[in-house]
Amino acid sequence: MFAQKIISKDNIIFELFLNEQSGLIQVGLTYAIAIVFPIVGFFFLAFGIMEDSGYLPRLAVMVDKVFKRIGLNGKAVLPMVLGLGCDTMATLTTRILNTKKERIIATLLLALAIPCSAQLGVISGVLGKISGMYFAIYVFVIGTQLLFVGYLSSKVLPGTPSDFLMEIPPFRMPKLSNIFIKTFYRVHWFLKEAVPLFMLGTLALFVATKLGFLSFIERLGAPITKNFLGLPVETTHGFILGFLRRDYGAVSIFKVLEEKGGDKGINPEQLLVSLVVITLFIPCLANFLVMIKEQGAKNAFLMFAFILPYSILIGGILRVILQQF
Repeated sequence: MFAQKIISKDNIIFELFLNEQSGLIQVGLTYAIAIVFPIVGFFFLAFGIMEDSGYLPRLAVMVDKVFKRIGLNGKAVLPMVLGLGCDTMATLTTRILNTKKERIIATLLLALAIPCSAQLGVISGVLGKISGMYFAIYVFVIGTQLLFVGYLSSKVLPGTPSDFLMEIPPFRMPKLSNIFIKTFYRVHWFLKEAVPLFMLGTLALFVATKLGFLSFIERLGAPITKNFLGLPVETTHGFILGFLRRDYGAVSIFKVLEEKGGDKGINPEQLLVSLVVITLFIPCLANFLVMIKEQGAKNAFLMFAFILPYSILIGGILRVILQQF
Protein backbone atom coordinates (compact mmCIF):
# COMPACT_ATOMS: atom_id res chain seq x y z
CA MET A 1 0.00 0.00 0.00
CA PHE A 2 2.81 2.37 0.94
CA ALA A 3 4.68 1.49 -2.27
CA GLN A 4 1.55 2.20 -4.34
CA LYS A 5 1.23 5.66 -2.76
CA ILE A 6 4.86 6.40 -3.60
CA ILE A 7 4.37 5.26 -7.21
CA SER A 8 1.16 7.29 -7.49
CA LYS A 9 2.89 10.35 -6.06
CA ASP A 10 5.84 9.94 -8.41
CA ASN A 11 3.47 9.51 -11.34
CA ILE A 12 1.68 12.79 -10.54
CA ILE A 13 5.00 14.60 -10.22
CA PHE A 14 6.14 13.13 -13.54
CA GLU A 15 2.92 14.24 -15.26
CA LEU A 16 3.11 17.68 -13.65
CA PHE A 17 6.51 18.35 -15.20
CA LEU A 18 6.79 16.05 -18.24
CA ASN A 19 3.25 15.29 -19.43
CA GLU A 20 3.12 15.82 -23.23
CA GLN A 21 -0.12 17.85 -23.10
CA SER A 22 0.08 19.77 -19.83
CA GLY A 23 3.53 19.29 -18.24
CA LEU A 24 5.30 22.40 -16.95
CA ILE A 25 8.58 21.54 -18.66
CA GLN A 26 7.31 19.54 -21.62
CA VAL A 27 4.67 22.13 -22.58
CA GLY A 28 4.97 25.38 -20.63
CA LEU A 29 8.73 25.89 -20.72
CA THR A 30 9.17 24.24 -24.14
CA TYR A 31 6.42 26.34 -25.69
CA ALA A 32 7.72 29.58 -24.22
CA ILE A 33 11.44 29.05 -24.87
CA ALA A 34 11.73 26.66 -27.81
CA ILE A 35 8.78 27.84 -29.93
CA VAL A 36 7.65 31.34 -28.97
CA PHE A 37 11.02 32.76 -27.92
CA PRO A 38 12.80 32.31 -31.31
CA ILE A 39 9.81 33.78 -33.16
CA VAL A 40 9.51 36.75 -30.82
CA GLY A 41 13.27 37.23 -30.87
CA PHE A 42 13.22 37.35 -34.67
CA PHE A 43 10.35 39.84 -34.59
CA PHE A 44 12.24 42.05 -32.15
CA LEU A 45 15.27 41.88 -34.44
CA ALA A 46 13.13 42.78 -37.46
CA PHE A 47 11.44 45.62 -35.58
CA GLY A 48 14.83 46.89 -34.49
CA ILE A 49 15.89 47.09 -38.14
CA MET A 50 12.61 48.77 -39.14
CA GLU A 51 12.85 51.21 -36.25
CA ASP A 52 16.51 52.10 -36.71
CA SER A 53 16.13 52.51 -40.47
CA GLY A 54 13.19 54.89 -40.09
CA TYR A 55 10.67 52.59 -41.81
CA LEU A 56 8.49 51.81 -38.77
CA PRO A 57 7.18 55.38 -38.34
CA ARG A 58 6.35 55.45 -42.07
CA LEU A 59 4.42 52.18 -41.76
CA ALA A 60 2.45 53.67 -38.87
CA VAL A 61 1.57 56.70 -41.00
CA MET A 62 0.46 54.51 -43.93
CA VAL A 63 -2.02 52.50 -41.85
CA ASP A 64 -3.24 55.39 -39.70
CA LYS A 65 -6.27 56.20 -41.88
CA VAL A 66 -7.47 52.58 -41.87
CA PHE A 67 -6.88 52.16 -38.15
CA LYS A 68 -8.86 55.29 -37.35
CA ARG A 69 -11.92 53.48 -38.74
CA ILE A 70 -11.60 50.92 -35.95
CA GLY A 71 -10.89 53.33 -33.11
CA LEU A 72 -7.10 53.10 -33.24
CA ASN A 73 -4.27 55.08 -34.81
CA GLY A 74 -1.02 54.28 -36.55
CA LYS A 75 0.76 53.38 -33.31
CA ALA A 76 -1.33 50.20 -33.14
CA VAL A 77 0.56 48.74 -36.09
CA LEU A 78 3.28 47.55 -33.70
CA PRO A 79 1.14 45.22 -31.51
CA MET A 80 -0.93 44.11 -34.52
CA VAL A 81 2.07 43.00 -36.55
CA LEU A 82 3.82 41.60 -33.48
CA GLY A 83 0.66 39.56 -32.84
CA LEU A 84 1.46 37.54 -35.95
CA GLY A 85 4.45 36.32 -33.98
CA CYS A 86 2.96 35.93 -30.49
CA ASP A 87 -0.33 37.42 -29.25
CA THR A 88 0.85 37.20 -25.65
CA MET A 89 3.80 39.50 -26.24
CA ALA A 90 1.76 41.74 -28.54
CA THR A 91 -0.81 42.27 -25.79
CA LEU A 92 1.96 43.54 -23.54
CA THR A 93 3.01 46.06 -26.19
CA THR A 94 -0.48 47.64 -26.23
CA ARG A 95 0.94 49.77 -23.41
CA ILE A 96 2.33 52.10 -26.07
CA LEU A 97 -1.21 53.22 -26.98
CA ASN A 98 -2.29 56.46 -25.36
CA THR A 99 -5.87 55.85 -24.16
CA LYS A 100 -7.61 53.05 -22.29
CA LYS A 101 -10.15 52.73 -25.12
CA GLU A 102 -7.41 52.11 -27.68
CA ARG A 103 -5.70 49.56 -25.45
CA ILE A 104 -8.96 47.65 -24.94
CA ILE A 105 -9.77 47.62 -28.68
CA ALA A 106 -6.25 46.47 -29.59
CA THR A 107 -6.32 43.75 -26.93
CA LEU A 108 -9.73 42.52 -28.11
CA LEU A 109 -8.66 42.40 -31.77
CA LEU A 110 -5.45 40.57 -30.91
CA ALA A 111 -7.38 37.95 -28.95
CA LEU A 112 -10.07 37.60 -31.62
CA ALA A 113 -8.64 37.84 -35.10
CA ILE A 114 -4.82 37.84 -35.10
CA PRO A 115 -3.44 34.29 -35.41
CA CYS A 116 0.00 33.70 -33.93
CA SER A 117 2.77 32.52 -36.24
CA ALA A 118 2.58 28.88 -35.08
CA GLN A 119 -1.16 28.72 -35.73
CA LEU A 120 -0.91 30.65 -38.99
CA GLY A 121 1.78 28.28 -40.24
CA VAL A 122 -0.39 25.23 -39.56
CA ILE A 123 -3.47 26.83 -41.10
CA SER A 124 -1.58 27.93 -44.23
CA GLY A 125 -0.15 24.45 -44.70
CA VAL A 126 -3.51 22.74 -44.16
CA LEU A 127 -5.56 25.01 -46.43
CA GLY A 128 -2.78 25.13 -49.00
CA LYS A 129 -3.08 21.36 -49.43
CA ILE A 130 -6.77 21.75 -50.26
CA SER A 131 -7.02 24.85 -52.43
CA GLY A 132 -5.70 28.38 -52.53
CA MET A 133 -9.30 29.56 -52.85
CA TYR A 134 -10.11 28.29 -49.37
CA PHE A 135 -7.13 30.12 -47.92
CA ALA A 136 -8.31 33.30 -49.67
CA ILE A 137 -11.78 32.83 -48.14
CA TYR A 138 -10.16 32.28 -44.74
CA VAL A 139 -8.15 35.53 -45.00
CA PHE A 140 -11.24 37.42 -46.20
CA VAL A 141 -13.42 36.18 -43.32
CA ILE A 142 -10.80 36.88 -40.64
CA GLY A 143 -9.98 40.30 -42.14
CA THR A 144 -13.63 41.38 -42.30
CA GLN A 145 -14.21 40.29 -38.71
CA LEU A 146 -11.16 42.28 -37.60
CA LEU A 147 -12.52 45.43 -39.25
CA PHE A 148 -16.15 44.85 -38.22
CA VAL A 149 -15.47 44.13 -34.54
CA GLY A 150 -12.97 46.99 -34.39
CA TYR A 151 -15.49 49.41 -35.92
CA LEU A 152 -18.24 48.17 -33.59
CA SER A 153 -15.98 48.50 -30.56
CA SER A 154 -15.02 52.04 -31.50
CA LYS A 155 -18.71 53.00 -31.46
CA VAL A 156 -19.70 51.12 -28.31
CA LEU A 157 -16.78 51.82 -25.98
CA PRO A 158 -16.71 55.23 -24.31
CA GLY A 159 -13.84 57.61 -24.85
CA THR A 160 -12.23 59.42 -27.74
CA PRO A 161 -9.24 58.31 -29.81
CA SER A 162 -5.98 60.10 -29.25
CA ASP A 163 -4.29 62.30 -31.81
CA PHE A 164 -1.63 60.67 -33.92
CA LEU A 165 1.59 62.65 -33.80
CA MET A 166 4.82 61.04 -34.95
CA GLU A 167 8.10 62.43 -36.11
CA ILE A 168 9.25 60.97 -39.42
CA PRO A 169 13.02 60.51 -39.34
CA PRO A 170 15.04 60.23 -42.55
CA PHE A 171 15.90 56.84 -43.99
CA ARG A 172 19.30 55.64 -42.85
CA MET A 173 21.42 52.52 -42.67
CA PRO A 174 20.67 50.67 -39.40
CA LYS A 175 23.48 50.35 -36.88
CA LEU A 176 24.04 46.77 -35.75
CA SER A 177 24.99 47.86 -32.24
CA ASN A 178 21.69 49.73 -31.80
CA ILE A 179 19.68 46.81 -33.16
CA PHE A 180 21.32 44.21 -30.91
CA ILE A 181 20.99 46.39 -27.80
CA LYS A 182 17.26 47.00 -28.47
CA THR A 183 16.69 43.33 -29.23
CA PHE A 184 18.51 42.25 -26.05
CA TYR A 185 16.43 44.46 -23.76
CA ARG A 186 13.17 43.49 -25.46
CA VAL A 187 13.99 39.78 -25.24
CA HIS A 188 14.85 40.26 -21.57
CA TRP A 189 11.46 41.94 -21.14
CA PHE A 190 9.74 38.98 -22.82
CA LEU A 191 11.48 36.44 -20.59
CA LYS A 192 10.61 38.42 -17.48
CA GLU A 193 6.99 39.21 -18.35
CA ALA A 194 5.65 36.36 -20.50
CA VAL A 195 7.45 33.13 -19.53
CA PRO A 196 6.07 33.03 -15.94
CA LEU A 197 2.57 33.42 -17.40
CA PHE A 198 3.15 30.50 -19.78
CA MET A 199 4.16 28.36 -16.80
CA LEU A 200 1.20 29.52 -14.71
CA GLY A 201 -1.20 28.84 -17.56
CA THR A 202 0.18 25.34 -18.05
CA LEU A 203 -0.17 24.63 -14.33
CA ALA A 204 -3.81 25.79 -14.39
CA LEU A 205 -4.51 23.51 -17.35
CA PHE A 206 -2.90 20.55 -15.59
CA VAL A 207 -5.09 21.06 -12.52
CA ALA A 208 -8.23 21.46 -14.66
CA THR A 209 -7.41 18.25 -16.53
CA LYS A 210 -6.89 16.27 -13.34
CA LEU A 211 -10.14 17.58 -11.84
CA GLY A 212 -12.07 16.52 -14.95
CA PHE A 213 -13.13 20.07 -15.73
CA LEU A 214 -11.94 19.93 -19.34
CA SER A 215 -13.76 16.66 -19.98
CA PHE A 216 -16.95 18.25 -18.66
CA ILE A 217 -16.54 21.23 -21.05
CA GLU A 218 -15.91 18.83 -23.95
CA ARG A 219 -19.17 16.96 -23.27
CA LEU A 220 -21.01 20.27 -22.87
CA GLY A 221 -19.75 21.67 -26.17
CA ALA A 222 -20.16 18.53 -28.29
CA PRO A 223 -23.83 19.20 -29.31
CA ILE A 224 -22.95 22.73 -30.48
CA THR A 225 -19.99 21.45 -32.48
CA LYS A 226 -22.06 18.76 -34.17
CA ASN A 227 -25.43 20.44 -34.71
CA PHE A 228 -24.55 24.11 -35.20
CA LEU A 229 -21.11 23.95 -36.81
CA GLY A 230 -21.71 20.67 -38.64
CA LEU A 231 -18.40 19.22 -37.44
CA PRO A 232 -17.56 15.82 -35.93
CA VAL A 233 -17.95 15.69 -32.16
CA GLU A 234 -14.26 14.86 -31.82
CA THR A 235 -13.28 18.35 -33.01
CA THR A 236 -14.52 19.72 -29.67
CA HIS A 237 -11.30 18.42 -28.15
CA GLY A 238 -9.34 20.42 -30.72
CA PHE A 239 -11.06 23.67 -29.73
CA ILE A 240 -10.34 23.02 -26.05
CA LEU A 241 -6.73 22.08 -26.82
CA GLY A 242 -6.40 25.39 -28.66
CA PHE A 243 -6.88 27.13 -25.32
CA LEU A 244 -3.44 25.79 -24.36
CA ARG A 245 -1.69 25.95 -27.73
CA ARG A 246 -3.56 27.32 -30.73
CA ASP A 247 -1.37 25.49 -33.24
CA TYR A 248 -2.05 22.18 -31.46
CA GLY A 249 -5.77 22.88 -31.74
CA ALA A 250 -5.52 23.42 -35.51
CA VAL A 251 -3.47 20.25 -35.97
CA SER A 252 -5.87 18.23 -33.81
CA ILE A 253 -8.89 19.36 -35.82
CA PHE A 254 -7.15 18.58 -39.12
CA LYS A 255 -6.33 15.05 -37.92
CA VAL A 256 -9.92 14.43 -36.83
CA LEU A 257 -11.37 15.60 -40.14
CA GLU A 258 -8.78 13.57 -42.05
CA GLU A 259 -9.74 10.43 -40.15
CA LYS A 260 -13.44 11.12 -40.59
CA GLY A 261 -13.01 11.76 -44.31
CA GLY A 262 -12.06 8.17 -45.03
CA ASP A 263 -12.02 7.27 -48.69
CA LYS A 264 -13.97 10.37 -49.63
CA GLY A 265 -11.18 12.62 -48.45
CA ILE A 266 -11.42 15.76 -46.35
CA ASN A 267 -14.52 17.88 -46.53
CA PRO A 268 -13.11 21.31 -47.47
CA GLU A 269 -16.12 23.17 -46.08
CA GLN A 270 -15.77 21.51 -42.67
CA LEU A 271 -12.06 22.22 -42.68
CA LEU A 272 -12.57 25.90 -43.49
CA VAL A 273 -15.30 26.35 -40.87
CA SER A 274 -13.23 24.66 -38.16
CA LEU A 275 -10.10 26.73 -38.88
CA VAL A 276 -12.05 30.01 -38.96
CA VAL A 277 -13.66 29.15 -35.62
CA ILE A 278 -10.39 28.16 -33.94
CA THR A 279 -8.77 31.39 -35.16
CA LEU A 280 -11.61 33.53 -33.80
CA PHE A 281 -11.89 31.30 -30.73
CA ILE A 282 -10.85 32.28 -27.21
CA PRO A 283 -7.16 33.26 -26.83
CA CYS A 284 -4.61 30.83 -25.49
CA LEU A 285 -4.31 30.58 -21.73
CA ALA A 286 -1.06 32.57 -21.53
CA ASN A 287 -2.56 35.39 -23.59
CA PHE A 288 -5.67 35.39 -21.42
CA LEU A 289 -3.57 35.77 -18.27
CA VAL A 290 -1.77 38.72 -19.88
CA MET A 291 -5.16 40.23 -20.75
CA ILE A 292 -6.11 40.03 -17.07
CA LYS A 293 -2.81 41.60 -16.10
CA GLU A 294 -3.07 44.45 -18.60
CA GLN A 295 -6.82 45.19 -18.66
CA GLY A 296 -8.06 43.82 -15.36
CA ALA A 297 -10.10 40.70 -14.67
CA LYS A 298 -13.45 42.34 -15.47
CA ASN A 299 -12.50 43.52 -18.96
CA ALA A 300 -10.65 40.29 -19.73
CA PHE A 301 -13.64 38.12 -18.82
CA LEU A 302 -16.00 40.41 -20.75
CA MET A 303 -13.81 39.96 -23.84
CA PHE A 304 -13.76 36.22 -23.21
CA ALA A 305 -17.57 36.16 -22.88
CA PHE A 306 -17.91 38.03 -26.20
CA ILE A 307 -15.31 36.09 -28.21
CA LEU A 308 -16.54 32.59 -27.32
CA PRO A 309 -20.13 32.82 -28.67
CA TYR A 310 -19.12 35.22 -31.45
CA SER A 311 -16.60 32.79 -32.94
CA ILE A 312 -19.18 29.99 -32.90
CA LEU A 313 -21.80 32.29 -34.46
CA ILE A 314 -19.47 33.26 -37.32
CA GLY A 315 -18.63 29.58 -37.86
CA GLY A 316 -22.32 28.68 -38.06
CA ILE A 317 -23.05 31.52 -40.50
CA LEU A 318 -20.08 30.52 -42.66
CA ARG A 319 -21.29 26.91 -42.69
CA VAL A 320 -24.72 27.97 -43.98
CA ILE A 321 -23.18 30.21 -46.67
CA LEU A 322 -20.84 27.46 -47.88
CA GLN A 323 -23.72 24.98 -48.05
CA GLN A 324 -25.55 27.32 -50.44
CA PHE A 325 -22.59 27.24 -52.85
